[in-house]
Amino acid sequence: MKKILKRHWIGFGFWAVLYSLFALWMENAWLLFGLIVFADVFLTRFIPWGAWKKSKNPRVRDILEWIDDILFALVAVYLINLFVFQNYQIPSSSLEKTLLVGDYLFVSKLSYGPRVPNTPISFPLVQNTLPILNCKSYTDWPEWGYKRVKGLGVVKRNDIVVFNFPAGDTVALNRLNPDFYHLVEETAGGRETILSDKATYGDVIYRPVDKRENYVKRCVGMPGDSLHIVNNQLYINGTAAENPEKLQYNYYLETDGSVLTEEQFRLMNVSKSDRKLLSANIRSHNLLLYLGFKADGAGRFNPVYCLPLTQKALEIAKKIPTVKQVKIEEDEWGMTYPVGYDRTGWTRDNFGPLWIPEKGATIPLDERNLALYKRCIQNYENNVLEILPDGKALINGEPATSYTFRYDYYFMMGDNRHNSADSRTWGFVPEDHIVGKPILIWLSLDKDRSLFNGGIRWERMFRMVHTD
Repeated sequence: MKKILKRHWIGFGFWAVLYSLFALWMENAWLLFGLIVFADVFLTRFIPWGAWKKSKNPRVRDILEWIDDILFALVAVYLINLFVFQNYQIPSSSLEKTLLVGDYLFVSKLSYGPRVPNTPISFPLVQNTLPILNCKSYTDWPEWGYKRVKGLGVVKRNDIVVFNFPAGDTVALNRLNPDFYHLVEETAGGRETILSDKATYGDVIYRPVDKRENYVKRCVGMPGDSLHIVNNQLYINGTAAENPEKLQYNYYLETDGSVLTEEQFRLMNVSKSDRKLLSANIRSHNLLLYLGFKADGAGRFNPVYCLPLTQKALEIAKKIPTVKQVKIEEDEWGMTYPVGYDRTGWTRDNFGPLWIPEKGATIPLDERNLALYKRCIQNYENNVLEILPDGKALINGEPATSYTFRYDYYFMMGDNRHNSADSRTWGFVPEDHIVGKPILIWLSLDKDRSLFNGGIRWERMFRMVHTD
């Protein structure tokens, strides 16, 4: 046995304490067997961990040193990404103007407690697909169940939350939008057509919870809440919810014949991708007539725009001299949760009332509850649910007249209410899908401007992300 020096004991003691605290945090005594590795690295040295450093070939030593550094960096990044924070980019406008397209965020895993990964063997810094190679970034085995360790707090109402997309469990790789379940409803022949037509839809695959796409929305509904939207106003347990300061809706703006200028768009803070001139598209003319806009004798309309506006931007729009009238966008029926069940009559702007499941609560399994909570029972809590022709239910092969939930659930919405696919469309977010809380904007890029002409939003950099 090699001689053990004092510095070896100090190194072992330092790392053993850190590792033991990590095992305690993970609440997993089996991890303590890892102390054997630390004991061998620092003390017994039965395994020649650093034998490559003794190579007489300097080129070999240089190459192996690079490999050693890269492996250490990958492991460190992997652990930080899993348990401390990860980087996230805002890809869509659903939370504007609270968070903007082009914002880069640090998302804290510690805020709600990090999850033990479902897929522990995966490539760091990518979600589910390796770039260039276009293949899975993780292995299917082993796949662990849900476990969340203690964090600094819990999800609160109005928190902005990053979570795994609940309807992203099944994915048609060539058609990611809409989600698979809405795609089935919209496609003639449904599931069978999608599975058989790989040229159009690609392979249909399953993704574990932690490898589903990351979404970011505002948590407006908590477990046990009753949620209702009436004419765009959100109600929680019968009381009108306080609206976020930068909440926005779509509005129709008709001018006196003049087009809006770039300066006016910037005053209203409307990005180029959000500027829709409906009157320029002949296919929109019937819609304009339906909305009450008048055409001249030649069938021409004044310029009519459809723009997302905050309350502040709306007041600015009304004061533009060339704007004749402003109307809020009509309510749209569209597809709302639950997919395939149209007896609710719910729409984007008039939705609910809907009770949000909470852990330990029990519901009767009637027709309506089976429609509203089938996905929770079957997909999220991993039961085999069968609905018989007479409407009765079997859960895991046993007759059931009621069900008790094992998870808490949340209702998420975007602040850009008319341009957000959220819980109104795909339903609840289970607690095991919660990833973390955005805490810092470290970079913000404006896609409408060049890099050296306002392309970097300096005023947003290194700003904390607040609830409102």
